[in-house]
Amino acid sequence: MGIDFALLRDQCERTLAETRFEGLGTRVAGKVRDNYIAGQYRYLVASDRVSCFDVIVGTLPFKGQILNQLAAFWFEKTRAIARNHLVEVPDPNVSKVLECEPLPVEFGFRAYLTGSSSTSIWTAYDRGDREYCGHPLPDGMRKHDPLPQPLLTPTTKAQLGAHDELTSRSALIASGQISAERYDEAAAIGAALFAEGRRWAESRGLILVDTKYEMGLDPDGQLVVIDEVHTPDSSRYWHQDSYARALSKGTDPTQLDKEYLRVWLGEQGYRGEGQWPEIPVDVRCEATRRYIEAFEQITGCAFEPDTQPIEARIRRNLGID
Repeated sequence: MGIDFALLRDQCERTLAETRFEGLGTRVAGKVRDNYIAGQYRYLVASDRVSCFDVIVGTLPFKGQILNQLAAFWFEKTRAIARNHLVEVPDPNVSKVLECEPLPVEFGFRAYLTGSSSTSIWTAYDRGDREYCGHPLPDGMRKHDPLPQPLLTPTTKAQLGAHDELTSRSALIASGQISAERYDEAAAIGAALFAEGRRWAESRGLILVDTKYEMGLDPDGQLVVIDEVHTPDSSRYWHQDSYARALSKGTDPTQLDKEYLRVWLGEQGYRGEGQWPEIPVDVRCEATRRYIEAFEQITGCAFEPDTQPIEARIRRNLGID
């Protein structure tokens, strides 16, 4: 398993940055996915765009294929735990899903004191905060330590180009954005998914460090999981065998997610404001290599990249003229 870097470098010239498919449905652009709403269904086209600090900073080769297929893996694997919106996967970059009404909250779950962004739990702790999203934190913890228990750390959902904001259960309910009953129902689903994700990751030699879930109401008014589940875009993964070693040395565990790219941007002085630096091809390829490694270790299957011209292939597979 693994992938040839020469293929990745070559694909950097042919990434899917944006789509505009006439006749597929009403187009709504997201940070990473182009959405096409067609009646009771929605087509999610996973582009190769990569978002860090809530800003689209470029593209990664094969990223859309990896995310779409890994999300489908997790949606199928967790159907017994939670209903989700996936109907079928008609193309490596496309999922057909039920059209749902999204909740105005993202449900983040964290099991470790880590992160590099300005809103991360480690950044808050390091500056002296001992409460995070309404949760008290004990003194004396180190970076990457496990939290006393997994924490639900919700955020508001920002419009494209804006930043998600950390919040708390009490603040969301007081603002009227969501009822206590709906919040608690979604929180229970998220907790069950996170527990299963951590269990499966451990069986594959990984640590699922943190993640976030989006949920919505299906046409019957039932709460379902939408968007994606446990992908390297929405989740942080570490290698189990590197974690204890890194903790003892005061270094960072080996990461299989976009934290690698987030850290690189931070080293260039970029943390979400102003113009981002151009990402070198080798950095883009290394980020994709980590996405592929995560895909293969999680699923136990080799990633098989489709190198056909992406838009032409999608048109053919979806029957778009």
